[in-house]
Amino acid sequence: MIQVTAYRNKGNLYAFEMSGHAESVSEGYDLVCAGASAVSFGAVNAVIKLCSIEPEITQAGKEGGYLKVKLPDHLDVETHQKAAFLLEGMMVSLETIVRDYGQYIMISDK
Repeated sequence: MIQVTAYRNKGNLYAFEMSGHAESVSEGYDLVCAGASAVSFGAVNAVIKLCSIEPEITQAGKEGGYLKVKLPDHLDVETHQKAAFLLEGMMVSLETIVRDYGQYIMISDK
């Protein structure tokens, strides 16, 4: 199962962590895993390009299965809002995947 944790401070998204594998079908054909990966990496790439920042990114393992992204601590308000808005869009897309494939992916907030 893919587990996504959204980290918030006073309701504002500042980081997320994704771990696990959906294992809904055999490796290489798993649309849940591919969808979650595409949504998360697309959002991170958008943050980097559109906000001109480098978030703290941690990935583990050759076979994937772990991604943690944290916005830098000392961003100006406008840049932080823009980056958080992009990540919130990612969360909406992930929630859509959960709605249809909740047995393979779950989201929680901290």
